[in-house]
Amino acid sequence: MALLDTSHKRKSAVMTSIVAVIMLLLMFIFGLTYLDPPEEYGIAVNFGTTDFGSGNKQPTEALKPAAQSPEESIPQDEPIEEVQEEVLEEAVEPEAAPEEVSEEVITQANEEAIAIKKREEKRKREASEAEAKAEAKAKAERKAEAERKAEVERKRVAEAQKAEKKRQEQEAKRRSADAILGGFSDGDGKADGGEGNDNQAGDKGKVTGDPNASGYYGIGGDGSGGNYRLGNRKALNKPKPDYPCNEEGKVVVTITVDRSGKVISAVPGAQGTTNSASCLLVEAKEAALKTKFNDDLKAPSKQVGAIIYNFSLSN
Repeated sequence: MALLDTSHKRKSAVMTSIVAVIMLLLMFIFGLTYLDPPEEYGIAVNFGTTDFGSGNKQPTEALKPAAQSPEESIPQDEPIEEVQEEVLEEAVEPEAAPEEVSEEVITQANEEAIAIKKREEKRKREASEAEAKAEAKAKAERKAEAERKAEVERKRVAEAQKAEKKRQEQEAKRRSADAILGGFSDGDGKADGGEGNDNQAGDKGKVTGDPNASGYYGIGGDGSGGNYRLGNRKALNKPKPDYPCNEEGKVVVTITVDRSGKVISAVPGAQGTTNSASCLLVEAKEAALKTKFNDDLKAPSKQVGAIIYNFSLSN
């Protein structure tokens, strides 16, 4: 048998069996004894059918009812009245207690109801105050946002007006310079007049060319004059303008030159100018008037050109 394959297991099985047999014997010998009948405990009470009695003879059954005399059967008036009065008094006295309890319960119920009502009113009041505060805060935020948007819009309109005013000023300066140039350009492709050696109306030349140049072919450009543009004529002396202010940019000056090469007129701020600061315009005009070109007896009596000055703070 696999369970009793060792000597230790066999010894354990034998000892377990012996102990079990001994326990069963002890249970049969000592554990199953009892008293028949079992012992009673307490005080013995005499048999009887009433709470009172007399004599020495013990009856084994209930006694017959004793005969009563007429006097004994009819109770007197006074005891009856007394008993009735006592009963009435006893019946009346307990009735006061429920009324007090009822009043106390009602009072407590009213107090709880009042307390609940007060708490509910307080909660509603607090909720109303919180809602009013939230509404006021939201209203203030909406007002602040509206004011911010209005301020942004005002700034935008002001900047737009400022830009438009500046554009109009530049446009007026450009038109003034274009008028001096005799319809040189109005910047939008609507210039008057025309020039060329053909029989067809138009302005012959290149967009990148010089309006005072005599050639009509090539890649264009302003000739050898660089920033001094007066057809094929060259600037003999090129005085530099003073630089008295903290401004930089390009200033284009429209010039009018006679046959001897003298600049007889200078108007700064023509098309192409990037900075119209008055300090730059004044210095550019004075430098242009001091410029001298070569003489040309075949040139117009008043030949129009341009000089470009580049003002830079890094120089």
